[in-house]
Amino acid sequence: MQRTYAAVRNVKNIHTLECSTSSRLCDLVLNREETLSVPSLKTIPNNSDVDKHSGKSGQDLRVPVLNMRGEPLMPTTPRKARKLLEADKAKVISRMPFVIQLLCPTGEAKQDITLGIDAGYRKVGFSAITTERELIAGELELRNSIKKLLGSRCGMRRLKRNKLWHRQPRFLNRSRKDGWLPPSLEHKLQSHIRLVEQLKRILPITKVIVEVASFDTQKMQSPEISGVEYQQGELQGYEVREYLLEKWKRKCAYCGKKNIPLEVEHIIPVVRGGSDRVSNLTMACHDCNQKKGTKTAAEFGFPKIQEQAKESLKATAFMNSIRWKVVNYLDCNWTYGYVTKYKRIKAGLEKSHVNDAFMIAGADNQGRYKAYKLTQTRRNNRRLQINRKGYRPSVRRQRYKMQPHDLVKYNGLLCRVKGIFGYGKRIRIVTNVGEVINTNIKNVEVLRYGKGMQWE
Repeated sequence: MQRTYAAVRNVKNIHTLECSTSSRLCDLVLNREETLSVPSLKTIPNNSDVDKHSGKSGQDLRVPVLNMRGEPLMPTTPRKARKLLEADKAKVISRMPFVIQLLCPTGEAKQDITLGIDAGYRKVGFSAITTERELIAGELELRNSIKKLLGSRCGMRRLKRNKLWHRQPRFLNRSRKDGWLPPSLEHKLQSHIRLVEQLKRILPITKVIVEVASFDTQKMQSPEISGVEYQQGELQGYEVREYLLEKWKRKCAYCGKKNIPLEVEHIIPVVRGGSDRVSNLTMACHDCNQKKGTKTAAEFGFPKIQEQAKESLKATAFMNSIRWKVVNYLDCNWTYGYVTKYKRIKAGLEKSHVNDAFMIAGADNQGRYKAYKLTQTRRNNRRLQINRKGYRPSVRRQRYKMQPHDLVKYNGLLCRVKGIFGYGKRIRIVTNVGEVINTNIKNVEVLRYGKGMQWE
């Protein structure tokens, strides 16, 4: 750290001739396009920080680079990043993902970078590519406990208000603004936006493409169309079929066969009082559909089919209400699900959020990047806890400095904090290989507090 501060002071007080020389050196390292995109360069650096993103996995990886003003430049190779760090011409500002910032002026030649976002209810895929390679990719797992936490908070607040009879009732006195969303959906929307903004801070992204779920061909052909006619047309039923294929895992609900033509089938036939709702539809092969005839699924020997069909449609509601909001907020381009599916099948890639994002970005045989795994953690800033006898709440006088999910360094190893005990004097950490270590809190160094998006 002292070397880094010294390097910064030297840069500020450097002579004009030395500054121009340093600028030329950085230009030679970073500004040339061929140095930023060598087709088959695979390196294994010795630096422990760079080592996690080196060529050990056989990937042609890149390290994001920021200029002296904190603006993103084209990423470089781990080898060049290590040399810049050893020469005190750069400093580490993030370890996951690994990002460096230059301490000397340099040229800022940039290439076009397209970011593809595969929005989802539980997971979000992303992939940033150039015309030659994939620069970064990963999958973000969204939190799904917002509704449960809000319900718990509501119950505790109601209990507290019931004990304070002098308070006036709080009902029928709240209003909702235009565009209001439930907190659970609002959190997912903001998570999509924060992910894109975070990627833009480390890469000079020039174009963002988001996959949207609904088709708008009717509106484009006939702007005056509305009502039921808007939903009917040449593509009517396509999204329902895709939803059912995903729901029933692209196999016959009765015989379980895969990789065969499937038909949309009524669990309770219409002639027996069934409806065309999604909760009454399933996928079946032609033979099972013919054998079933006018029988219900229970009469056909599958009584649990109806229960499986009544699964929640939260994911579908999210796709319809959130994806266009992401597009409108980011003011970006969009594509459609059937286009992504066609390109993915043509490229021979399996179904995943990362592969879909790769296709959404407009991939064309670019070199792939080892995908990150991102999770969201909630940092507990309250001091309430269960005391040693199991009673609660027990209030600590001071919040502990470290909390679970914090990234720390112990004896040269990067570890995650699992918990704090001993009145904040002892810490329990977990290494990358799963080894649990208990040590004094003075023996570890905080690298990054575990809050928000965690890169792994």
